[in-house]
Amino acid sequence: MTPKRSEQKSQTQNLTLREGTILVRLAREAIARYIENKTTIKPPSSDGSLMRKSGVFVTLNSFKTHALRGCIGFPYPDQPLIEATVKAAIYAATEDPRFEPVSIEEFRHSIVIELTALTAPQPLTAANRKALPELIEIGRHGLIVEGMRSSGLLLPQVAVEWEWDGTDFLTNCCLKAGLPPDSWLVNEITVKVFEGEIFEEIEPAGEVKKKSFGE
Repeated sequence: MTPKRSEQKSQTQNLTLREGTILVRLAREAIARYIENKTTIKPPSSDGSLMRKSGVFVTLNSFKTHALRGCIGFPYPDQPLIEATVKAAIYAATEDPRFEPVSIEEFRHSIVIELTALTAPQPLTAANRKALPELIEIGRHGLIVEGMRSSGLLLPQVAVEWEWDGTDFLTNCCLKAGLPPDSWLVNEITVKVFEGEIFEEIEPAGEVKKKSFGE
């Protein structure tokens, strides 16, 4: 029997706006310090949600054009959120192979930071794999496709921004993994979903807001 969408309970960890703001500002400080003198900052002492192990992605966008400028992160909860944030931020600014490293001048004046804290990825299964798109909730779920010695990940906000449905989302996640677009139909391919809490700057180094969809 194919599971219904309503049976999939939310796994969101519910960070507060204050906690999200701390993480975004920490990401900004980490990037600036690393670009200026190659120093990796030590995260401040913390407790509670910021110390729980969590996946996280840091996305850098152009403030004026909204174009992607870098995005790297960790999908699995292998390290404390506050520590993973520092690493992901530095990598997004300097190690994304799709882009040149961000300069300090560009970063200070033209880049806004978006941070997505992830829940632990969970397998998405159905008796008939053709039913998988029906189990994906656009705006709530992010996707991971794994198999054939490859993997791809797309954050929840990507499907909203591109106005994809569940099938589009699966297809593009397969392409992100370098796999044929219909690979999600193959039993050897594992499809996982996760949820994300998204915090973004309104302007470079400016106020932070929590991003949500469908509200």
